[in-house]
Order: sequence, then C-alpha cells, then structure tokens
Amino acid sequence: MERPILKEGDPFGTHRVLEPKGALPQPALRVDNDFSRLFCGELLLHVDKLNVDAASFRQMIDARGRDDVADAVLETVAARGKQHNPVTGSGGMLLGRVAQFDPRRSDAASLAVGMKIASLVSLSLTPLRIDRITGVAHDSAQFDVEGEAVLFASAPYAKLPDDLPERLALAALDVAGAAPQVARLVRPGHVVAILGAGGKSGILCAAEARRTGGNTAFIVGVESSSSAAAELSALGLCDAVLEHDGRDAVGVRDGFLRATEGREADVTLSCVNVTDAEMSAILITRDRGCAYFFAMSTSFTKCALGAEGVGKDINLLMGNGYVKDNAESTLSLLRASPSVLALFEKRYG
Repeated sequence: MERPILKEGDPFGTHRVLEPKGALPQPALRVDNDFSRLFCGELLLHVDKLNVDAASFRQMIDARGRDDVADAVLETVAARGKQHNPVTGSGGMLLGRVAQFDPRRSDAASLAVGMKIASLVSLSLTPLRIDRITGVAHDSAQFDVEGEAVLFASAPYAKLPDDLPERLALAALDVAGAAPQVARLVRPGHVVAILGAGGKSGILCAAEARRTGGNTAFIVGVESSSSAAAELSALGLCDAVLEHDGRDAVGVRDGFLRATEGREADVTLSCVNVTDAEMSAILITRDRGCAYFFAMSTSFTKCALGAEGVGKDINLLMGNGYVKDNAESTLSLLRASPSVLALFEKRYG
C-alpha cells in the first residue's frame, strides 16, 4: 500500500528523531520508525537481511549467547527504532527492496520499485521496523528478516550486483569503506601492519595494500584466530602472518619488529572486532606514520591518551565507513582477486 508523503523533511533525517530533540539520527537515543507515512526525500525499503557489524555482533554473542542474539536485535530495534547497539554504539547495514520513494529525490530516475539495494549507511541511524527474524547466519553476522526501513535523502546506497551471491555482496559492502581508504594511504616500499587481518575488512585491506603497494610493500597481518590466520596465509597477500591477540600490545610489538627486522609500520590498519586493541596499533607505528582505525570497537580516548602516554607522534585516523564510489571499488577489488573472492564465497556465499 502506497504511503502518503509529507512535505516536510530534512535530508539528514532530523525529522525522525524522537529523543533528544535536535539531535541527528545516529547519536539519537530513539527515532521514529512509523512508516505509515513518509517524509520529503525518503526511500522506503522492504528489508530482507541485516548485516550487523563485527564488533556489535561479537558483543551481543558475549552478552547473550548464540541462541539469544536475535532477541538482542529485536529488543534494540523495539527500544530505539533502529539497530543501534547501546554498548558498542554501532549498527551494520541492510539489504532490501525498494517499496516506495519520494519522486522529488535527485536519484528518482534511477530508482524502481522492487530494485534490490544495500545501504551504505549505518543501521545505527537508519529507522527500522522488524516484524520477525527468520534466520541467523552466525558466520557472517547476518539476519534474515521481515520488516521495513527508510533511507534519508543524504544516505548512500548501492544497487546489488547481479554477478555475486547476495550474502557475499552484503558482507563485502558492509566494510566497503575500508579498502578504498587503504588505497589513499599505502605506497610502494611501505611497511604495512593489519590488525584483525583475517576478518573480512582485514582481508580486503590486505588485498588493497598489496595492489597499491606492489611487491615492494612489506605487509604483516596480525590475527588471533588460528583458522583465520591459516586462511590469510594461504592467500599469499602478506609477507608475514602473526597469530597473536591484538589486546597484547607489547607482545604484538615484539612479534612485529621480529618480522620486519626492526622496522616500524608506515601505515597500520586496525580491523579488530574487540575492545582494548588500540595500543597495539600505536606501538608498532613509526613516528609521523599513520594508524587508521576502521574497527567500530575503537575508543578515541584510548587512542589519543595512549599515544600521548607512550610518546608516539603519529597520525591517528578515524575510519569513515563512506568513501566516494566505495561500493564499486570494493566489489571490483573482489572480482580482481580470485583467491579472495573464493574465500569470501566459502565464508559468506
């Protein structure tokens, strides 16, 4: 049934914020997920899948257990009107089908009812209603759902590709901002460190670092999971793979310096899904080097005060989940890396 579209509405979605008034949707405690009417610029979706970010999914599993993770999502959405994890502050993204859109949208000519799209904006700011969860894919942190959501006029999205399985594409697009940032940072001859290198964002970062840095870049992957470390090694993207817990900063530094014969990293990429790994990234980065934190479990306070505390003059970059053309860049990277694509198909396809 077509919904009425009201004339009022803000491109950034402030019209959907219920608490506190005046906030933007992401930091808001509660948003309006009543879709009986739409607002100017909105895009209504029938939601088929949620891809929760790794940090949020791990936190919910640790707190509630595997069997109750779906209940945790339902409770959060019921309380907040969005999937905004109250502990990690993060969300994830979704896959849905276009149900209705405001014809005044600037992209209206390229939209069609029934078109499958993936949101490139966090669930932590996306008004969402879940009618029920029909399945949970624990390996990919994905939920099969029935529900609806709206994207605001300012929210980026990507048309789902025809040549990749839905779950695989959704998994890759969930971290689409990571690899394009690596392309901006890594240069030939750089020493590159990747924490959490065996996860999906870590693997894509390793593939992009190799592509951008070429054979002269020295890439070290740090991964706590034995199986993920083995799969990472088999890809041949890293010059060294260290099986180590990223929360052990001194241990990570010692192992890293042995692998690089004493060279600190020019660029460090933190893609972990746990808290308290900030200092590992900081300790292995050279002065005036760059530590890029893509992980949603990152604490700005721990980064800033931790770097100060150990006398590290490095550039601390916060990962922006959105980079211009990030969806196509990431999917193109997957298509150009047969071994990476095969691993993603095994894990997420």
